[in-house]
Amino acid sequence: MNDQAQTTPLRVINSVAPIRICDNGGWTDTWFAGHGEIFNIGVYPYVEVQIKVFPVEAREHRIILYAENYGDVYPIAPGHSEWDRHPLLEAAIEYMRVPEDLALHITVYSEVPAGCSTGTSAAITVALVGALDRLTPGTMAPHEIAYAAHDVETKMLNLQSGIQDQLCAAYGGINFIDMYQYPYATLSQIQVPNSVWWELERRLVLFFLGKAHESSAVHEQVIHKLEDSGPNNVALDSLRRTAQLSRDAIYAGDFKALGRAMIVNTEAQGDLHPALISADAQQIIDIAKQHGAVGWKVNGAGGEGGSVTLLSGPSSSEKRELIQAIETANPAFKSLPIYLSRFGVRIWE
Repeated sequence: MNDQAQTTPLRVINSVAPIRICDNGGWTDTWFAGHGEIFNIGVYPYVEVQIKVFPVEAREHRIILYAENYGDVYPIAPGHSEWDRHPLLEAAIEYMRVPEDLALHITVYSEVPAGCSTGTSAAITVALVGALDRLTPGTMAPHEIAYAAHDVETKMLNLQSGIQDQLCAAYGGINFIDMYQYPYATLSQIQVPNSVWWELERRLVLFFLGKAHESSAVHEQVIHKLEDSGPNNVALDSLRRTAQLSRDAIYAGDFKALGRAMIVNTEAQGDLHPALISADAQQIIDIAKQHGAVGWKVNGAGGEGGSVTLLSGPSSSEKRELIQAIETANPAFKSLPIYLSRFGVRIWE
């Protein structure tokens, strides 16, 4: 039977989740760190998932996946484990056990470039798990959705993954995460007056370096080094402290202190391995210094590609000059408009 035989779905489930920037304390939310403290900020543009639900007898294929950013549309056979086209999406669908009497057309989309080092993959998995959960009798809490998404990466795909990206996507907002024993963590959302929220939003700038971040031999070297030295490694302790400094700065509305915490974190990343601060990231940082920026953070684990978060000074015109100077210096560098997200994953029909 042709997949167009039933054009009117029984249900349409929508889900969105924010990405993550400014992950001060990153690297400490991992199995080799054992325990960690992380500060991060949920922002949009969101990632989006839409699921059209049909009776199984009305469609030729039980599950169709449309990875819109790649123009890739193809059927998935439930129960197989050869996830080779979009493994994260395929594994998440398998994890959630789609009811056998339903057929699904699943569309996944992100406005953020692939490999931006903003936790986009985790956000997509959170949004997809949350949407698929609507097909089951129960309703998962945000924490449960985050940990299910983490399981997909670590247990089904055997990937290296901390927990902070999934938690930020599930909760949104400005967060302080205390991972007391990997992977178990508590998340405290930092509540601030609107004036602080709006000023932080106005000052933040996200720059994509023009090419996807790729895990590399450098990351394997860092992991091996940290694994050998144990959870009380001095470098990990330095990273953990930046999360506390960031939290305290936000509560105080002290943007200079937040900027210093971002800088200290980036320097600590460089101490793990110089290559974690790429030449492109350093070029953006150098230009930012010349245009009044008070903070900069290489997002995610660092390395080639990805993105940098900047915290501009109080002058709006100087912020615009900063953006123009960076984009003029290298046409590959692109400022991505962002807004703080007060919400985490949202699911509706």
